[in-house]
Amino acid sequence: MLVCMGIQQGIPNMQNVPLLLESSFQPSESADYRELVQPATGEPYACVPMATLAELDRAVEAARQAQLLWRDIAIPERARLMMRYAALLKEQLGALTELVALETGKVEADARGDVWRGIEVVEHAASVTQLMMGETVENVARGIDTYSIIQPMGVFLGITPFNFPAMIPLWMFPLAIACGNGFVLKPSEQVPQTAVRLAELFLAAGCPQGLLQVVHGGAAQVDHLLQHTQIVGVSFVGSVPVGQHVYRTASAQLKRVQCMAGAKNHMVVMPDAAPAQAINALVGAACGAAGQRCMAISVVVLVGAASNWLESIRAAMTALRPGLWNDPQADLGPLISAQAKSRILALIQHGKEEGARCLLDGSNAEVAGHAGGHWLGPTLFADVRPEMRLYQEEIFGPVLLCMQVQSLDEAIELINANPFGNGCSIFTSSGASARHFQNRIQVGQVGINVPVPVPLPFFSFTGWRKSFYGDLHAYGKQAVRFYTETKTVTARWFEDDAQVVGPNTSILLK
Repeated sequence: MLVCMGIQQGIPNMQNVPLLLESSFQPSESADYRELVQPATGEPYACVPMATLAELDRAVEAARQAQLLWRDIAIPERARLMMRYAALLKEQLGALTELVALETGKVEADARGDVWRGIEVVEHAASVTQLMMGETVENVARGIDTYSIIQPMGVFLGITPFNFPAMIPLWMFPLAIACGNGFVLKPSEQVPQTAVRLAELFLAAGCPQGLLQVVHGGAAQVDHLLQHTQIVGVSFVGSVPVGQHVYRTASAQLKRVQCMAGAKNHMVVMPDAAPAQAINALVGAACGAAGQRCMAISVVVLVGAASNWLESIRAAMTALRPGLWNDPQADLGPLISAQAKSRILALIQHGKEEGARCLLDGSNAEVAGHAGGHWLGPTLFADVRPEMRLYQEEIFGPVLLCMQVQSLDEAIELINANPFGNGCSIFTSSGASARHFQNRIQVGQVGINVPVPVPLPFFSFTGWRKSFYGDLHAYGKQAVRFYTETKTVTARWFEDDAQVVGPNTSILLK
């Protein structure tokens, strides 16, 4: 990794990503800068600073001072800020899509969906007038009335990953600020520019100076913020080891913490499922965004006679091709980094050595004219066993594992024994099978004939076991039911996720 020493000593003709510190965007005083590399080319294009501890302290204090004033702002005025912000984000949808695509390598449809899902959260934050209502009961005892009041707490910290640089920050700071809090955002050091642009637009929408701070850094900066006495709560999305560290560190400081971590999401395919629809959905869910999402399907469990569909799955995955973000024929983009690719290649090799049968190997995928990109094509394994490292670890790439069982109960037992519990799906034409699966499965998000059951922002996002650490365990699990009908038209409200389901799938919410 290239280290750009000092603000004036970065890569020639390359931008140094600024901090949003106190009331303005400004260069860091750090002597430690890291290069940013474009995933599709492998070429460095900018430098991001590892903020100094003094800068982190200044950011927290600025957010704290701004929050003391902001908490007294009328709630309808906070809602209007979110309305203005949502309008600006929509105006800039095309430019934000391109920025996300260039930073992450996502194809255009995936990048646009990233931004649009974030906009939906901002729209939800505009309903803060309802979200902030308390409760009142008269005469809980003779002559005694009781009421509850929802009040802001202070300054919150958000730590976001590389794979959704627009959506996940927008999960966090708009809702926290709408509720009257201040916010410090520490985006992934691999994709900081989208976060900076989101903050610019938030200021343009009328966010008071100091209320939102954007700082950059790695483990040292995160640890300092986790232990900062003026940070009252933490929201994190990322890998299991880091999520566990964040949860243990921040909760030991008696902060409120929620950590969304890794996943190993399964799709159960019953013999009575519609083959074309199920396979189309499976392939999109496994390889969309190059498999770099916590809700990707990485394991398909074929029940009974559905095992005969293995060759059709392989053929459908073979038809997918990697490419640049603006290539309309591209189905998936590159991996985020050379390190990510090396890790996944090692897992693929390990799977072969453990005896899994590799039916499709995308290790040598190429895109003409972009040999330096971090390309990995769709990869398919059969004969996978639960004890294999390939199954036990989150892969985070376009790698699908096939497992075969004889009954639905065997599939449920297999999934419930997995260390992760983020999301899962079942494809079936049987209402009884769907209900049995939904009730017995021990996983946060449950999809019925939908491959990626991501709830809209007015629902909770949950997870079980290693996939979630924090108080949202109390919310149980989210079931999303979709039923396909051959004579329906594609539902317009789902168009931004159409690449997940596939262009030939018609869906209707009932």
